Amino acid sequence: MKQRTVTPFQIFILVLSFYVLGALVADLFFKLPPDISTLLGYLDTLVCFFFFLDFCVRLQQAENKWRFMRWGWIDLLASVPASGLQAAKLVRAFQILRILRALKSLQLIWRVLFRNRAEGIVVSAATATLLLVAFGAITMLLVEAPNPQSSINTPEEALWWAFVTVTTVGYGDFYPVTTAGRVVAVLLMVSGVGLFGSFAAYIGSLFVADQNEEEEKRDADDRELMHRLLAQVDSLSQEVQSLRAELQRGRLDEHAGEAGADTSMTDAPEPTRRA
Repeated sequence: MKQRTVTPFQIFILVLSFYVLGALVADLFFKLPPDISTLLGYLDTLVCFFFFLDFCVRLQQAENKWRFMRWGWIDLLASVPASGLQAAKLVRAFQILRILRALKSLQLIWRVLFRNRAEGIVVSAATATLLLVAFGAITMLLVEAPNPQSSINTPEEALWWAFVTVTTVGYGDFYPVTTAGRVVAVLLMVSGVGLFGSFAAYIGSLFVADQNEEEEKRDADDRELMHRLLAQVDSLSQEVQSLRAELQRGRLDEHAGEAGADTSMTDAPEPTRRA
């Protein structure tokens, strides 16, 4: 069976799997407020969408669909939201083991992410954005919901606020009023500005790099053409020198033949006269 290569999207699924297991541990061993549990349910549904997308992609790429489903049903079960099947979260540990088995070291993760630079940077930005939204919404709901003067009181409001804040949109319809909430907002805004600023700068650098590559390619083509012309000139020069040498040898042979003929005529005996 041909070994499937790990893609940057698989790294994204690996990070989401770790997040889901962490949320599962927190939900099982800690008594979370109902709003936090609801928010974790929303995030779990979003994560399950990416799990199901990963399952569909790998099923479509599989050469033998029935052979793939021998273990693929585990990934399909892992894409079921927790509201539908709570035990499905435990199955996601197999996803972590499956991907970690292909990733031999942390160095290979970086190699996979930057094997295709455009795809790697998009996946990295998507992963960071999703994690920032998740932890920002959870933290904001914990520090703001107990305050009666806060405008962020529900999981939906916290999720919306985190998304518009990390994307640096900032509508201002929801805002923190506590000191801890404002600190979280500052950290989220700085992270969002740095993340999307770096992403935009990288995308811009790709266009500059493409132009530089085109210029380097043209320069390389010009240098190759010049080398070909110089090689042809050298070849023609050698042919001319060879022709000159042959002509010179022909002239020398001709002079040598004429000199030999004159010598033979001079050395010939005179005819005997009759008495």
